[in-house]
Amino acid sequence: MVMSETITKQKRVAAIFESFNKHLKNFLEETKPNHEEYTEFVKWADRLGKTGELPLFMDVFIETHVLRSMYSDKPGTEPSLLGPFYLEDAPVLEKPYKLPMRDNEKGEKLIFSGTVRNIDGEPLANTLVDMWHDDADGEYSAFGADAPDYNLRGRFYTDENGYFEVESIVPIPYQIPTQGATGEFLEIMGQHPYRPAHLHIMFEQEGYETLITQVFFEGDEWLESDVADGVRSSLLTKLHDNGDHKSASLDFVMRNK
Repeated sequence: MVMSETITKQKRVAAIFESFNKHLKNFLEETKPNHEEYTEFVKWADRLGKTGELPLFMDVFIETHVLRSMYSDKPGTEPSLLGPFYLEDAPVLEKPYKLPMRDNEKGEKLIFSGTVRNIDGEPLANTLVDMWHDDADGEYSAFGADAPDYNLRGRFYTDENGYFEVESIVPIPYQIPTQGATGEFLEIMGQHPYRPAHLHIMFEQEGYETLITQVFFEGDEWLESDVADGVRSSLLTKLHDNGDHKSASLDFVMRNK
């Protein structure tokens, strides 16, 4: 069985590389870069790797297209980027669910809720929900924010009806890092570095594909030009003003494996 899986994987890698090589040749024939341009590209790619920005670049410019090609004709909630700011093993919360935050956490209180179902509309009880997002300064814990590693990060479970509700703060738009090779590329392309405000959310349930997606809010100025092209209309929700807090909700559908 292991040998068979290895051979299948090798064939798949070979087929992908063959296709990539064919399209690369067509691309070079079409664009006809000169050797100076090629050399500058190699230097830039070297900087991208040495500064550890390859995951950032792939998240911003490649991942969204991979996801679209994978799921464009499949039922269920559309996936969106995992992003470079995910941390494994976020704390598992107790009810009532509230993401860990500092005592003096800035930002507007948010109550976010939703349901998780399968493609037949059946509620998925005890689905593990992993949620994380930026703070009121546009920073992620463990990636620049002056906060504990798991600030505004947590895992919790849906109830018997597939429902969940969690307290946090309203995320804000932010710009991706621009000091390195990714920033150089954005400047050359004339592209701004901003992402609209969003929640990252991941769902895990036995017998179903892990769903990694994001939630966006209507009216955000960067929705139409998200630098990572991660916005999907089906992932938009409305922020409701409830006086002392904001609320929003969205329902999710997981695919069978």
